[in-house]
Amino acid sequence: MQQLLKFSDVQLYYDHVHALKGVSLEVNEGETVALIGANGAGKSSILRGIAGLERIAHGEVFFAGEKIDRLRADSIVKRGIAMVPEGRRVFPYMSVKDNLLMGAFSRDDNAAIRDTLERVLTRFPRLKERYAQAAGTMSGGEQQMLVIGRALMARPRLLLLDEPSLGLAPKLVQDIAQSIVAVNKDEKVSVLLVEQNSRMALRISHRAYAIATGRIALSGDSAQLLDDERVKKLYLGGEV
Repeated sequence: MQQLLKFSDVQLYYDHVHALKGVSLEVNEGETVALIGANGAGKSSILRGIAGLERIAHGEVFFAGEKIDRLRADSIVKRGIAMVPEGRRVFPYMSVKDNLLMGAFSRDDNAAIRDTLERVLTRFPRLKERYAQAAGTMSGGEQQMLVIGRALMARPRLLLLDEPSLGLAPKLVQDIAQSIVAVNKDEKVSVLLVEQNSRMALRISHRAYAIATGRIALSGDSAQLLDDERVKKLYLGGEV
């Protein structure tokens, strides 16, 4: 399997807070990789470092063989990385249509943009039903579908998802999980998923890294980690 992303020995600070302490991980073509761990462990900092939203202090980030850790965020999007931040950040007064088209800001291939838009609306039929509706009037689950769809409009090779199930009802969490699996499998998009719902994350990913206080505590195949006693105790509430 070909390596797509390499995050190598990265250190990142917020003022005097040492958020990442020499983290190394990778994502291969076609994989969904999960990052699990407690609040404040450094999971979101990894995504922000990849996306160019935070400048790393030490280490390197490579995407498709190119060093990207000194590029601007918009340049990183153009190279094929799209991020869905935590908190369902829609443009509330804009329609679903216009929110989706904002995701294609880095593209100028209008005919292909229309094709991508049709694929997104087919992937998320609820968005087609709400096409002219103001995004801020939709439910939390619908808004989450919208921000994922908006990221897909950039036609990424790698999708970064930050807590997509946060604040959603269990049925909607299941819907979002199924959508992530479908995006990875059908759209051939690799996924790096930050998720506090560790059980869900491990069930839908191929591999996973457990993050603790800015370092990688455990890593391996997700199915094996799901049965690991340490993971059950620390991240799954002791559940079997």
